[in-house]
Amino acid sequence: MNKTYIGTGTEADFFARGKRIAQKVDRGEPLMETRILTFEDPADVAQLLTQARIGLFRAIKAEPASITSIAARLHRDRSAVKRDVDALLAAGLVSVETTVNAGHGTHKVVRAVASRVDLHVMID
Repeated sequence: MNKTYIGTGTEADFFARGKRIAQKVDRGEPLMETRILTFEDPADVAQLLTQARIGLFRAIKAEPASITSIAARLHRDRSAVKRDVDALLAAGLVSVETTVNAGHGTHKVVRAVASRVDLHVMID
C-alpha cells in the first residue's frame, strides 16, 4: 500500500526523520514507500487541501479518469477541476498519464498516487 503523509513540521523534524531513515538502512531494515509533504504553517495545508480538492481526490481515487469525465461526474466546471488537479499534481498527490484511446488517439488519465493519505496538523 502506498501512503502519503501530509502535515506540519520544522526543519529539525525533517533532519530527525532523515536520521531515523538512515539508521533503518544501516540496520538493513526494509523501507516502506512513503511520500511525506511537510508544511511549516498549518494555513498552507488548508490552502492545498480545500473541501473541493479533498472531494476531487476521493473521486480520482475511486475512479481514475480524464479531467473532463471527472468534472462531469462531480458536476463542476472543467477549468476549476483542471486548476485543482494541477494543485494536487504539484503536491504529488495525483499523477496524469497519457494513454492510448483506441481509434481516437490519446487522452490523459488522472490517478491518485497513494491509496491512503494521512493528515497530521498541529496548530500551536
